Amino acid sequence: MATAEDYAKMSDSEKKKEDWMNSKWRPMMGWMYMIVCIADFVLFPVLWGLLQTIGGGRVETQWMPITLQGAGLFHIAMGAILGIAAYGRTQEKLGGANNGGLSLPAPAAAPAPVPSFGAPASTPVAPVPSWGTTPVAAPAPRPVPSFGGAAPAMSSTGKPMPVQPEHPEI
Repeated sequence: MATAEDYAKMSDSEKKKEDWMNSKWRPMMGWMYMIVCIADFVLFPVLWGLLQTIGGGRVETQWMPITLQGAGLFHIAMGAILGIAAYGRTQEKLGGANNGGLSLPAPAAAPAPVPSFGAPASTPVAPVPSWGTTPVAAPAPRPVPSFGGAAPAMSSTGKPMPVQPEHPEI
């Protein structure tokens, strides 16, 4: 362990240098898992078949993968370890660790308002609210004419007038 005096005498490159195990444990876990899978699913079954052929003249039993015993807990555990390690490293990179101070990009400006499909040019469109702004009320919905009929008559308030039945006697 370096004392404060030893640390002060170190160059900047020595201060930044970290232990090899600290920087290489994630790739080493991936390499180890790859080697175990290749051995258990490729190498050992071939060797098991060759051993039986050479020893007794024929293959009588099949290789049972060691890592699948115990409900495959080894693969579940390695998946969790490698997944969490990859997520953690991604968060470190986004936070600027060990990559020259990379930081998150600045938030983009709010997008321009887009008129709704089929809206006439005179209809005002509410702008799209962005995070940290007060939402703007959208304009009142327009009535949609029914298929096969004429557009409903509109009152002065912009609401459709009630439709009179064609045959009131029925």
